[in-house]
Amino acid sequence: MIHPTAVIEPGAVLGQNVKVGPFCYIAANVVIGDDTVLESHVVLKGPTVMGKGNHFYQFTSIGEDCQDKKYNGEPTELIIGDNNVFRENCTVHRGTVQDKGVTRIGSNNLFMNNTHVAHDCVIGDNVIFASGAQSAGHVHVGDWAILGGMTGIHQFCHIGAHAFIGGGSIVVKDVPPYLMAHGSHAVPAGLNLEGLKRRGFSADAILEVRRAYKEVYRKGLTVQEALDALAEKSAEFPEVKAFTDFIANSSRGIIR
Repeated sequence: MIHPTAVIEPGAVLGQNVKVGPFCYIAANVVIGDDTVLESHVVLKGPTVMGKGNHFYQFTSIGEDCQDKKYNGEPTELIIGDNNVFRENCTVHRGTVQDKGVTRIGSNNLFMNNTHVAHDCVIGDNVIFASGAQSAGHVHVGDWAILGGMTGIHQFCHIGAHAFIGGGSIVVKDVPPYLMAHGSHAVPAGLNLEGLKRRGFSADAILEVRRAYKEVYRKGLTVQEALDALAEKSAEFPEVKAFTDFIANSSRGIIR
């Protein structure tokens, strides 16, 4: 299962049934879970720890030093969950001591070709980075979010769960859960209703999310006025609470 041209440094830990293709390089401080596949010319550096069933296509570079000019060789980490797919030329960098020192990627994510996850990012589960999507440092992306092709996310932005960012967008503010957004700079474009239906949201929950969206984006209220108006529904519907909590905790401010 290990091609003779692969280079695996002493100290690297490979689980069971790991396939390592031609001309791959695995550094000493990398831990690879069971059933992981490395196609050809994959570079894994670290410290990096990953779960099982991940698939790395050719010319991916995972766990490299970050590109932040403040980085000075500190032993930061990359942690990856299970069953992620990293397509051709995908790059993922470790964290910095200016944040928590860790870049985190959850499980069941798809990173298409030429995508980038920068230092200190936190990526949830079931996320899609379409071809060419790029996240700068300290970006958080919630579960089930989709970033369209060639999307760029500014440093420190947060993308809420189930959000959908249209291709070619530049995001410089936080995108609340459930929203669709597009443009440069990205602006709201309604709710990702089809995505919510596919993921089993009830009709009542979707109705209340639509009403919450209108409070924030259609009535001319300030953010605080909208949050106050939604306090009762937030206590009743967890889907609305996720929406209002995200907005209340936004440090960069939400897209408007």
